[in-house]
Amino acid sequence: MNKVPASVWRNPIHFLAFGLGSGAAPWAPGTFGTLAAVIPYFWFQQLSTPWYLLMLVVTTLIGIWLCDRTSTDIGVHDHGGIVWDEFVGFWLTMFMAPAGWEWIAVGFILFRIFDIIKPWPIKWADQKVSGGLGIMLDDILAGIYALIILQLIAYFWI
Repeated sequence: MNKVPASVWRNPIHFLAFGLGSGAAPWAPGTFGTLAAVIPYFWFQQLSTPWYLLMLVVTTLIGIWLCDRTSTDIGVHDHGGIVWDEFVGFWLTMFMAPAGWEWIAVGFILFRIFDIIKPWPIKWADQKVSGGLGIMLDDILAGIYALIILQLIAYFWI
């Protein structure tokens, strides 16, 4: 695990990239980052479908820049504490999810599984795509996998 740079607490760009500081957790920063992403999700889940999609596009584009800038500034590509990508990946997982804590928990677990296991092409993207896009892409793909499984569970469960 890489040491958390002091700039996380002084630089607003780094603070955002580190998931409002959640990525500074001493262990499992990706899990803590995903947990922190649940808080804004409570507000986002109230958005209409077009507004939610717009939020995903905007937070993805901002994330590519935030992650690239922070990674460059601290000199570590995809530092474990950079968790803005987990935020967006979780929000993508939860797109059009049914309401309720149980669905948030299922989405959280599914996203973490795909983000950790990294089945193809997630692992390929993680290893081959560089810069801010590379940092974001594997979590976007994990979010898409988790979204599909979550929607299938909801379809057959409800």
